Amino acid sequence: MSGNVAELRESLGLEIDPELLVLALTHRSFAHEAGGLPTNERLEFLGDSVLGIIVTDHLFHEFSTHNEYQLSTIRAGVVSQDSLSRVARSLNLGRYLLLGKGELKTGGRDRPSILCDAMEAVIGAAYLSAGYEATRRFILRLIIPQIERVTSRCQGVDWRTELAGIFHERGMGEPQFVLSDTGPDHDKTYTATLALADGDVTGSGKSKRAALAQAAQLACEVLVGKDSAPA
Repeated sequence: MSGNVAELRESLGLEIDPELLVLALTHRSFAHEAGGLPTNERLEFLGDSVLGIIVTDHLFHEFSTHNEYQLSTIRAGVVSQDSLSRVARSLNLGRYLLLGKGELKTGGRDRPSILCDAMEAVIGAAYLSAGYEATRRFILRLIIPQIERVTSRCQGVDWRTELAGIFHERGMGEPQFVLSDTGPDHDKTYTATLALADGDVTGSGKSKRAALAQAAQLACEVLVGKDSAPA
């Protein structure tokens, strides 16, 4: 391993079981090359859920005037791959990862998806080792700067950029709007329509920009709302 587990444990400021921490850092590429060792994927699964409830609880109490969509939008940004990879980099987590030779050659130590998964796995290991309350304090210490970053961005949301980010994160390509207009040249109303899996969303306005922005906002609400809906 590059780096030292004891050094990482000290920097995390949390008593995490050393074996669990090593497991949290074990990417499947390394495990496969080592003959089928356990990977960090189960801890990642656990950590994702622990992170979700702690962030949700914090946002619910700290942003008492926000509605469901606003809370869901902030949460989605805070627990996103981008945010978690930022947190992982702040901890220099990539230095400690156990990666296969192929991943090492292709820059796996700084790949956002790998860093995000490892961060969730570390949270899972923290929860098993130190319990809920200590893990809650640990997560909030690391994640509050991301909450501030996301909420600052959301105060003046560029909905088309926001939507493009959601599409990119989910491998959906680029949003393809269909534009149309009605009315005389001096008083046109523009319409922008975007096809989603659950149906079309349509925005309208007195300019193309306004119609596109409204359609993008509605699409964001549909996509984020769908994620936050109970199973």
